[in-house]
Amino acid sequence: MANKWYRDYASWLAEKFPGMKVQKLSVDAGFSCPNRDGTISTGGCIYCDNRSFTPSYCNPAQSVAQQLEEGRRFFSRKYPQMRYMAYFQSFTGTHTAAIDHLRALYNEAARQPDVAGIIIGTRPDALPARVIDLLEEINHTTPVIVEIGAETSHDRTLRLINRCHTWKCVEEAIHSLSSRGIECGLHLIAGLPGESREDILLTVERCCNLPIESIKLHQLQVIRHTLLHRMWESGEIELTPFTLEEYIDLCAEVVEHVAGRVVIERFLASAPPDMVVAPRWGLKNYQFSHLLLRELERRHPEGLLRG
Repeated sequence: MANKWYRDYASWLAEKFPGMKVQKLSVDAGFSCPNRDGTISTGGCIYCDNRSFTPSYCNPAQSVAQQLEEGRRFFSRKYPQMRYMAYFQSFTGTHTAAIDHLRALYNEAARQPDVAGIIIGTRPDALPARVIDLLEEINHTTPVIVEIGAETSHDRTLRLINRCHTWKCVEEAIHSLSSRGIECGLHLIAGLPGESREDILLTVERCCNLPIESIKLHQLQVIRHTLLHRMWESGEIELTPFTLEEYIDLCAEVVEHVAGRVVIERFLASAPPDMVVAPRWGLKNYQFSHLLLRELERRHPEGLLRG
C-alpha cells in the first residue's frame, strides 16, 4: 500500500541519500542525562528505562567503532548493501563538559565503513553554543541530524515527568540548530499523565511551526519498575493507557494535521514485552503501520499529500 498520506522517514532518507539504502545504527557512548546525574536533577524522566529501547549490540564498554561493526554484522546478513546513520541514541548524546571528547566520538563514527552520517539524540538543554559550533563543523563534511527529546509542549507536564526543561527551551534549541544549517527532529510521547487529545494535537501543531524536518511520535509505555510504574500502582498519578483503536484514531488525526509539512518517523514504541506493563498490544512497527494506513485509506481514499 503506497503511502500517500504522510512523508515517511525511509522515503525522506532516500531523498537525502539518493541511490543508497540507509538506516540507523545505534551507539551507546556511555553518556548520562542532566536530570539523572545531578546536574539539574536526579532520577531521570519518570517513564524512562534506557534498556527498553537500546539494541542488544550496543555496549558502552566497547568503542564506537566496535559497536558500529557489531551492528553492521547484525544487519549485513539481510541487507548486504546497506549504508548507516550512526545513531547516538542512549541517554543524552551531547551531555559532557569535554568538547574534545564529543569531537572524538562523532569523528570516530563518521570514519567507519558504510557510515553515511550521524544522528545525535539529545535534550534541548544540553546544546550549549560550543556543542552547536562542533555540530556545525562536522556537518560541513558529514551529514549531522539532531533529534531532540521534547515529549510535549506543555510545561506542566514537563514538570510532572521530571524533564526539567521548558517548551521555550525546545524552541530556542531548534532555532539555534536550524540557523546553523543542522537538520532537526523532535521526539514526542502521546498519553502522558494529565494530557488530553487536544493537548497532544496542540503539541504536534507547535512542532510543525518550528524549522524541523521530522517528528517521532510514540505511545506512552509503562515500563516495569520505573518511577511512573510505581506512581501509577500507588495511585499517586492518574493514567489511562490508550487502547489500540484509540491510538490508531489519534495517529490518523495527527497525520491529518501534519500531512506533508514534516516527516513522520514513527508512531510506535516497542519495548521488550517482558518490560511492558501497559499498553500490551503485541504489535510490531510494520503491523501497526499497516493498520494505520488502512484507517487512513478508509478516511481519505484519495490521499492527503499533494504532488
